[in-house]
Amino acid sequence: MFLSLRDEVADALEGALSSLEYPTDDLGLEEPPEDVPSVLASSVAFRLASEAGAAPPQVAAEIADEIDVEDLEYVGELQTQGPYLNFLPSDAYLADTLAEATDESYGALPDRETSVVVEHTSANPTGPVHVGRARNPIIGDAVANLLDYAGYDVERHYYVNDAGRQMAVFTWAYETFDEEDLEDDPERDRIEYDLVRYYRKGNAFLENGSEAEVEEAEAEIESIMQGLEAGNEETYERVSEVVDQVLSGMKGCLERLPAEFDEFVKETRFMRNGDTDDLVGRLKELDEAVYEEEAWQLELEDHGIDKNLVFLRSDDTSLYATRDLAHHEWKFDNYDRAVTVLGEDHKLQARQLDTTLELLGNDTDPLEQVLYSYVNLPEGKMSTRRGTGVDLDDLLDEAIDRARGEVEDRLDDRIRDDDLDNEDIERIAHQVGIGAVRYDIVSKQPTKAITFEWDQALDFEAQSAPYVQYVHARTCGILEEAGLEPETDLADQEIELEALEADLLETEAEEDLLETIARFPFVVDEAAEDLQPHQIATYTRTFADRFNAFYRECPVLADDVDPDVREARLALVAASRHTVANALAILGVEAPRSM
Repeated sequence: MFLSLRDEVADALEGALSSLEYPTDDLGLEEPPEDVPSVLASSVAFRLASEAGAAPPQVAAEIADEIDVEDLEYVGELQTQGPYLNFLPSDAYLADTLAEATDESYGALPDRETSVVVEHTSANPTGPVHVGRARNPIIGDAVANLLDYAGYDVERHYYVNDAGRQMAVFTWAYETFDEEDLEDDPERDRIEYDLVRYYRKGNAFLENGSEAEVEEAEAEIESIMQGLEAGNEETYERVSEVVDQVLSGMKGCLERLPAEFDEFVKETRFMRNGDTDDLVGRLKELDEAVYEEEAWQLELEDHGIDKNLVFLRSDDTSLYATRDLAHHEWKFDNYDRAVTVLGEDHKLQARQLDTTLELLGNDTDPLEQVLYSYVNLPEGKMSTRRGTGVDLDDLLDEAIDRARGEVEDRLDDRIRDDDLDNEDIERIAHQVGIGAVRYDIVSKQPTKAITFEWDQALDFEAQSAPYVQYVHARTCGILEEAGLEPETDLADQEIELEALEADLLETEAEEDLLETIARFPFVVDEAAEDLQPHQIATYTRTFADRFNAFYRECPVLADDVDPDVREARLALVAASRHTVANALAILGVEAPRSM
């Protein structure tokens, strides 16, 4: 409803300003402070004071006089407060919010008929997913969910680096060494943990082997790279045997988050279909192309980038950047927008990519990047290559273990009488533990470096995932006690929504909660526009505070509650359940029915 109210206010302001012959290019719409009872405010009088030759409060009063509130559906009152115009909600605003939010799809925006590809994670298939990179799949999945809720047609892609030197080294090592050559056992019984030992062995051999042995190994590695470049099917199959096995294990880890993908796009695809060769030819034609230091490069200094983009080696093998350029042109051909989630260490490459695509004649407006800083544990940063880091699996295992302990410690203090068996405890431990990891990571602004702290992530009392999840469980408990199915729309449970009297929800706690619910679709819209899912997390914390205030102050099922008030409050609880469940779904956090 807030979106509708905002549009209504914008139309009213534009009409008033036009009548007064003031410009309408900036309406000054903003969120009022918490102590102001309006849901929307305008500071337009500040901007117009000079032109009007009057003080801002006088201009605000003049504009207010030009707006007839009786013509508005969702604005019940217009007040001036100094230079501000404050728009207060009408009864219809609250009533329509209550009715609309009892639908299970509440918060989802209309279809925009716009396709978006979201590329995220895309970690090299050289071994297990590590904690340091965990922010990518968590943010990427949340961005995709957010755009989906905002009405976009979303596809989730993982771009597989299966053509670089790393994969050639991995393939050579996998074919060269035997199990008995490896120094350690797999850390887990999953394929990527098994095969990464060959990659580590190969790197150690290249660093410490004799000169003759290393030279022979390098010749085979070069042969693999050349074979891929030439489109040799046998070479492709050799590399794919390693890549596909490792990738299958990495998928297993990512599914635990969960982060799932519509397509795994291999970079060799753009070598085998000729796109890379075609692109190299076009790059050589550019004025910025030079051959120096035994490689073809683009000089981008005139475009504000100090470092050249190398796109072809002296042996005629392409680089990752070259193939990624072809990949992005393919995106432009197939999608209206292309969003890529990247670590901050790829900022330079992102600028080089964007500039080069423009030089090649592409419109890069559809291309957007979400840059993030890395996740650290208190122990320090993690390494991928030597196997000394902390795997994402380890973090998730510990999260579940810690959550299980928290759930078991709280069993005696539970209010609900639904006895939890071991299976229930295990389910809740998974929901809370993994939810805590996801929420803690996605709730921070992506560009800020974070250190993951267990005490904060699993704090049931503070504004963390368990705090918000508990609100959802509480709504389910109230609805179940009233004989209602929480996950079924009220309209399908013999509740006459038209008969509900929203004006009976007249306490401050009830109105605050309804107004917060009304803002949810707007928050989805704004967060999607900014590609910032952490705004949804911020909203869930505010929502949880408002619901808990309602829960404390407004009994729903007590014997002395008027039946009509009871029905209205039950509808408010159902609307709250849909709101918090859908907000958590955007973040990729499960919403437990019981905790």
